[in-house]
Amino acid sequence: MNLVPKLSPHTETTIHQFLRAHLAQAGAEGLLVGLSGGIDSALCARLARDAVGPQRTQSLLLPDAPFPAALREEVTEYAHHLGISFRIVDIEGPESGFRALFPEVTDRVSLGNVKARVRMTVLYLWARERHLLVVGTGNKSELLMGYFTKWGDGGVDLLPIGDLYKTQVRELAAQLELPRSMQQRPPTAGLWEGQTDEEELGLPYSELDQILFGLEQLRTPEEIAEATHLPLERVRAVEATVERTRHKRRPPPIPKLGLRTVGIDWRE
Repeated sequence: MNLVPKLSPHTETTIHQFLRAHLAQAGAEGLLVGLSGGIDSALCARLARDAVGPQRTQSLLLPDAPFPAALREEVTEYAHHLGISFRIVDIEGPESGFRALFPEVTDRVSLGNVKARVRMTVLYLWARERHLLVVGTGNKSELLMGYFTKWGDGGVDLLPIGDLYKTQVRELAAQLELPRSMQQRPPTAGLWEGQTDEEELGLPYSELDQILFGLEQLRTPEEIAEATHLPLERVRAVEATVERTRHKRRPPPIPKLGLRTVGIDWRE
């Protein structure tokens, strides 16, 4: 039994309206998407282009030394196909600068987080100069599992696919006929060579999303395991990860001292 529901027929329209509304509210000139060659960024660029038009949609590719030349060409071709502004900004220099600052740091996750934060710094530099909103490419599966870098790919203005599970992202990408290579490429954050989402998460998205949707419905781990025929210990492990990563989905906590406090009872 697959618990994850099919997409609403209004999904695409709702996302378009969301992007247009927030762009108008911010008084910004357009939207900026960091392209990577993956399905999430390709889908976000397409949705942005369709929502506000190619003249108000810009994109950057931010490769470092290991980034494949063939993938550069593929992403370039895709941006040109969309008709959106596109530029390649090589970030190997800033990355190597951080590695030189702390040569004793060799942990690939720590260095991968640096890469993610360099990417976001570059995106915001470009966005600030051109009065753009930075469109994040995180999906609901990643957000709930804390599978993103705090103040890296998690530091964005808008998350248009943030309420779509990865399996739903794939469904929408297929409906919009995104390039097959981008749809079929193994999901990766590209933070080190050979990295894949599903290997790091410990299970495929087809299983993960069922567990996450069961948790969204407030089902118990036992009920989810019974409905999905997945091992109970796997369901409990996912539940524990969602709980453990809550801090990544919240703004920084502030002690309550004043009459109204940001993030507590100061309503935006």
